[in-house]
Amino acid sequence: MSIYLNKDSKVIVQGITGGEGSKHTALMLKAGTNVVGGVNARKAGTTVTHEKPGAGEVQLPVFASVSEAMEATGADVSVAFVPPKFTKDAMIEAIDAEIPLLVVITEGVPVGDAAEAWAHAKSKGGTTRIIGPNCPGIITPGEALAGITPANITGKGPIGLVSKSGTLTYQMMFELNDFGFSTAIGIGGDPVIGTTHIDALEAFENDPETKAIVMIGEIGGDAEERAAEYIKDNVTKPVVGYVAGFTAPEGKTMGHAGAIVSGSAGTASAKKEALEAAGVKVGKTPSETAQLMREILQAS
Repeated sequence: MSIYLNKDSKVIVQGITGGEGSKHTALMLKAGTNVVGGVNARKAGTTVTHEKPGAGEVQLPVFASVSEAMEATGADVSVAFVPPKFTKDAMIEAIDAEIPLLVVITEGVPVGDAAEAWAHAKSKGGTTRIIGPNCPGIITPGEALAGITPANITGKGPIGLVSKSGTLTYQMMFELNDFGFSTAIGIGGDPVIGTTHIDALEAFENDPETKAIVMIGEIGGDAEERAAEYIKDNVTKPVVGYVAGFTAPEGKTMGHAGAIVSGSAGTASAKKEALEAAGVKVGKTPSETAQLMREILQAS
């Protein structure tokens, strides 16, 4: 099992003809993803050629819009590799087409644009689940990749991973590659994102193949504190956590736009305390966090 993405998912790429879109389409195909086409209004009616393992060269059609692509291919996932200034329009196009899952990789999307797109999705009844923006996407190892996560660092296994940080997603997958993952999802570190820690925790709790969960947060905001409350009341599976930013100087904006600390709210220590109060084991480093998970799985 997995959450949100599996081997049957049909994926289109918004921006398939651009440099990043083209490169990562090739890598998604290599990871086993069923990429069925792409979207670029200016190049509609053309095709792009890629290698698909076991199938040789494939011609992927380029469509004028997400709705057209869905109608022609049955696509249920879109991955957006679109420059920041066009991302809001690309998101709204996908939301209006009611694609079930939209993964927005783009970094540097204006917060107001992300908020507008998210509000639009809510006004449509939440038929489109958004992951991102500014995220590595989602991978169900051995089945499908929608995004930029390296597919060769881990295999299938019992761990569910939800992370604000892309690079820490990769590190955790590598550190625990002897156990493997059901699904790893990078939700992004911007102030306004679609899928949250809580959304992923709920999905992992309901997934019979996920036996334990790793949650990676970072300083800024209160998402981790809210996740801790949710875990306390709703999650029965073991959760280990890591909060990036223990050494961040106070009063300074760090890294991601979302990592803004005010007073004690949003500090790594405050988040660690909240998580531990909810029964989550929290590591001081990614490697220590991986070791905590290893001990849980070895004992079960």
